[in-house]
Amino acid sequence: MLALERLADGVASPAAESLRDRVVLVTGATGGLGRATALAAAAAGATLVLLGRKVRALEGVYDEIEKSGALTPALYPMDLAGATPKDYADLAAAVMRECGRLDGIVHAAAQFDTLQPFEQQTPEEWNRTQQVNVTAPFLLTQACLPLLRRADDAAIVFVFDDVARIGNAFWGGYGVAKHALLGLASIVHEETESSSVRTHAILPGPMRTALRRAAYYGEDTLAHPDPAHAARAIAWLLGAGASGVRGKVLDLRG
Repeated sequence: MLALERLADGVASPAAESLRDRVVLVTGATGGLGRATALAAAAAGATLVLLGRKVRALEGVYDEIEKSGALTPALYPMDLAGATPKDYADLAAAVMRECGRLDGIVHAAAQFDTLQPFEQQTPEEWNRTQQVNVTAPFLLTQACLPLLRRADDAAIVFVFDDVARIGNAFWGGYGVAKHALLGLASIVHEETESSSVRTHAILPGPMRTALRRAAYYGEDTLAHPDPAHAARAIAWLLGAGASGVRGKVLDLRG
């Protein structure tokens, strides 16, 4: 089981070049946290594979990274809601063919529609939410694990939500999915604990993201910090410096 850990502010930040010579795959790379994570990992020297649903949005993140002077990322458009096991196998093969290695995965993609009574959630909404939030991390990790095991040190980073909050009324399929993701991450950790593959997770605090706006209609989302702080923590977890906190959930809720 993953253990919760809170580090002093500023401890979980990547050193310059700490991800040099590492290839990192970021899902949801055009979303609030995914984009910020891509920028933070690029700044730390990583070669990135950016996975997202919309090509033009991916190209926007590509341009930001390229303008920063970091290593040129690779783009991999994929709709996680409809992806099949073969799609993930093809992705793993493409990463190996084009990059020659894989040293980290960040599961930053998330699917959340709105708060609503579970009686009103359609089967299509339910299935899409489970597919993106749980099934995609399972299939992607499974497909890429052989690549990760080749590395001397590799990391898988899951993004959690506060289960005490999302287990309440109206969180529907998203709440169920995030509870299931905690179980999946714990199992992956237990099964890789003695290997070169580290399993981590983060529990961000409120962030200035589209998901936050969708869940809290009357709130001034701009009052919250942007996702850069959480992104720096993720970039730190991807590096060798975080080996001492493998199997931990980094609590960033302040």
